[in-house]
Parts: sequence; structure tokens; C-alpha cells
Amino acid sequence: MTTPRRDTYTPDSLLQVAVQVFNERGYDGTSMEHLAKAAGISKSSIYHHVSGKEELLRRAVSRALEGLFGILDEPPAREGRAADRLEYVVRRMVEVLIAELPYVTLLLRVRGNTGTERWALERRREFDHRVAELLKNAAAEGDVRGDVEVRLATRLVFGMINSIVEWYRPDGRTGARREVADAVVQLVLTGLRG
Repeated sequence: MTTPRRDTYTPDSLLQVAVQVFNERGYDGTSMEHLAKAAGISKSSIYHHVSGKEELLRRAVSRALEGLFGILDEPPAREGRAADRLEYVVRRMVEVLIAELPYVTLLLRVRGNTGTERWALERRREFDHRVAELLKNAAAEGDVRGDVEVRLATRLVFGMINSIVEWYRPDGRTGARREVADAVVQLVLTGLRG
């Protein structure tokens, strides 16, 4: 009788398991033992791929941040009127959030208890500031309302988009990705253009 063969893990597949466990238990509530059990491998096998759980966290939040910052480098986010660029960025933020749902969910849940979490929070703030700058420029160009304070409007936009991690499930019942992105863009831009 042969023993069942365990799945061979790659750094990417191990990262997927870690993100799932971090999202279920919280980063602080997750031990290497939890990760090993979820992966069906020994702790020493995990250490073959990474130095520890903080490295897994950094890889996970980096993936989410790279997706978000990548939006700002896309030509439609850099060229044209600020309101058009803002509309593009909002749509792409929703698309990236949905495409990278577990990774963005984890990014939004970090609290700053470790060096990696503090780094991730700082990067999130940088991204927020860049989007706020777009909103500010759109108001200066007269394409969006100037009577709503930019920081407040930015927080409300991010609040709407970030809340998607709490309710969106890729099972077809909560709307297709494009449908969700269209709805967010419509609500945000209709409200901002008032």
C-alpha cells in the first residue's frame, strides 16, 4: 500500500494558501502550524520556499499594491482631462480589486503591527494621495463638483470601492465584474459631476 502523494507546492501556490488562511484567521492569528496544516505540508517544507509568514504577507500585499499602482502607469490614467483619467482609474480599481480579491482583501485588513504591515499602509496612503490629486485636478478643471472637500470625496470613493471585498463573491450572484465596475463608475462620477 502506498501513501498518498502530497501536492508539490510552488511559492505561488503556497502564497495562495497563505492568503486564504490570513484572510480567515487574520495575520496575527495565523501561525506557521496553521499554514502547514492548510497546505498539507510540514513547516520545514514551507521554510524551503520562504523565510516565514511575514515574507508571505509581503508577497501577498505586494501583489495587490502592484496591481493598483500599475493602473496609474496605464496611458488612459496619465493622459487627457483629469475627470476622464479619474473615471478610468476608478473603473480599473474595481477591476483589479475583483481580479485580485483575496490579495486586496488582505491588503485592506493589515493594521500596522509589523514592518511589512506599516510598509503596506504607507504604500496604500501613497496610492490614495495620487487618486486624490486626480480628483483635485478634475475639480480645478471644472469637470467635477468643487463644493465637496477633496479628502472627504476621496475617502467616500475609496470606501465604496473597498467595501466590495466584503460582499463580492465570484459566483455570479453579485453581478459580473464589468457590471460592478460600471455601477461604481456611474455612482461615483454622477455624484462628483453633480
